Amino acid sequence: MDLLVFLPLIIIMGAFMYFASRRQRKAMQATIDLHESLTVGDRVTTTSGLYATITGITDDSVDLEIAPGVVTTWMKLAIRERVEDEAPEADDVPSAATEITDTDADRLTKD
Repeated sequence: MDLLVFLPLIIIMGAFMYFASRRQRKAMQATIDLHESLTVGDRVTTTSGLYATITGITDDSVDLEIAPGVVTTWMKLAIRERVEDEAPEADDVPSAATEITDTDADRLTKD
């Protein structure tokens, strides 16, 4: 009889553990897939937040160019994600010549 009292709790905890481990397995598989798909020239970020370009790859390590001519060697596990270069859209790029109105000119000269 005492076991029946704890049965719902045991079922809930078991379901929670199952779904938590399933989520963790999916995340680990996504990381493995990323590391297997890396190629020279990819732009990546590391787990410490460093942006770099891959210049060489071995089974366990990657050579990252962090500045022009500066190449460092990192463990492959340190790669967090691939950075996709986004081209700015024409609407997002501010024009070099901005028209100044009379009210803007007055506001700027009042100081």
